[in-house]
Amino acid sequence: MADSIMSKAATMEIPINSNGDTGSLPEDDSLEQVSHICDLQQVMVSGPNLNETSIVSGGYGGPAGGIIPTSSIKGPMHHSPSNSGLASEEVSRGVAVEKLDSVKKWGINTYKCTKQMFSERFGRGSRTVDLELEAQIEVLRETKYKYENILRLATALTSHFHNMVQTQQALGDTFADLSQKSPELQDEFGYNAETQKLLCKNGEALLGAINFFVSSINTLVNKTMEDTLMTIKLYENARLEFDAYRSDLEELSLGPRDAAAMVRIEMAQHEYQIHRDKYERLRSDVTIKLKFLEENKVKVMHKQLLLFHNAISAYFAGNQQQLEQTLIQFNVKLKPPGSDKPSWLEEQ
Repeated sequence: MADSIMSKAATMEIPINSNGDTGSLPEDDSLEQVSHICDLQQVMVSGPNLNETSIVSGGYGGPAGGIIPTSSIKGPMHHSPSNSGLASEEVSRGVAVEKLDSVKKWGINTYKCTKQMFSERFGRGSRTVDLELEAQIEVLRETKYKYENILRLATALTSHFHNMVQTQQALGDTFADLSQKSPELQDEFGYNAETQKLLCKNGEALLGAINFFVSSINTLVNKTMEDTLMTIKLYENARLEFDAYRSDLEELSLGPRDAAAMVRIEMAQHEYQIHRDKYERLRSDVTIKLKFLEENKVKVMHKQLLLFHNAISAYFAGNQQQLEQTLIQFNVKLKPPGSDKPSWLEEQ
C-alpha cells in the first residue's frame, strides 16, 4: 500500500507561482499520508539519540517551546546488577585471601614449633629456662595432685557419713514406733530412739561442716588452681614459639648476607620480637598468679582445716553446743530436712 501511495505522489504536479513559493494545495488525504510515511522512514534510518531525544508537549508540528529535552529530566537511575555482583565477588575474594594467609601463618608456626620441640627432645636444640619459675610450677602441680586426693577422700567421707546419718534416722524412727507397740519395752525403745535422733541431728550438723569443707576445696582445686595452670600452659606454648623463632633467627644470622637474605633476617627479627614480647608478658602473668594463688591457698586452707578439726572433735566428743558454735563461727548454714528431695513440680 505504501508503494502505491509513493508512486501516486511521484506523479503529482506541484504548482509553483512566480515568487517560487508553492501554491495552496488542495486537501488530499493521500498526500498527508505520504508525508507521514516519509518522516517515519527518515527517523528509522537516522535513529534517535537517547541523550538528545526530546519530548514534545502538544501535537506534531507544535511550537518549539513545547519541546523538553530528556537530558534535563533527572530521575532514579537503576544500576546494572553486574556492579553489585562484582562488589560481592571482590568481598568474597578478600575473605578467601585473608583465610589463606591465616592458614599459611598457622602452618609455618606449627612447623617451626614442631621442629623446635623435636630438637629439644633429642638434645639438638636449646631452650629458654627460668629455673625459679619452673620450680614454682612444679610445686603447684604436685600440690594440686595432693589436694585432689584430699578432695576425693573428703567426698567419700561425706557419702559414707550421709549414709550413716540416714541409717541412724531410720533406726530412730523404728525404735520410736516399737516403743508405742511394745509396752513392756517402751522405756528401752524410747531411750534408744532419742539417742539415735540426737546422733542424727549432730550428724547433720557435722555433714554440713564437711560439705562446706569439700565445696571450698573443690573451688580451690578445680577453679583457682586450674585457672593458674591454664595460664601456665599458655606460657609454655609461648616459650616454645619464642625459642622456635629465636633458633630460626640464629640460623639465618649464620648464613649469607646478600639482599634476599637480609630481607629474611629482618622479617625473622620482627617475628622474634613479637614472640619475645608475648613470652615475657605471659611469664609475668604466671608469676603474679602463682603469688596470689599461694596467698589465697594459705588463707582458705587455714579456715577450712580449722573448721574440719573443730567440727569433727565436737561431734565425736558429743559436745552438741560446741558443734553448733563451730557452725556459727564459720558461717555454715545447714540445709533444712528434705531440701535435697525434688519438689513436686520437678517430679512432674
